[in-house]
Amino acid sequence: MHSIRAWQMISYLVGIMLLVSPSLAQQVNGTWILAVELDAVSGGEARFVLAVEDGKISGSYTGALGEDIPVTGKVTEDGVTFSFDSQAGEVFYEGKIEKNTMEGVCEYGQLGPGTFKGEREQ
Repeated sequence: MHSIRAWQMISYLVGIMLLVSPSLAQQVNGTWILAVELDAVSGGEARFVLAVEDGKISGSYTGALGEDIPVTGKVTEDGVTFSFDSQAGEVFYEGKIEKNTMEGVCEYGQLGPGTFKGEREQ
């Protein structure tokens, strides 16, 4: 009896995740212009071209650290995480998306932590 109830609960949760994930994935797709503010040094603008397939993010970064650097990440329950390697070390973003706005925290390797906020290009 308990195992049937547990399977019903698991099925329900998986169904909810499948309903929520595609909409968030669709919100990720596109070109994003993000204003980055780092704690230790002046920030700048980062341009990301992102796409999602099966919950995995791929794309590219263009900004102060280089052009068309490959980006990988994933869609999470709370938002998105993505990263890329640069001469400053691994750069990591974690954020939330609401419609055409993304904001969150970032870590720019040796350059340190910071925050970001920006919009999807229309």
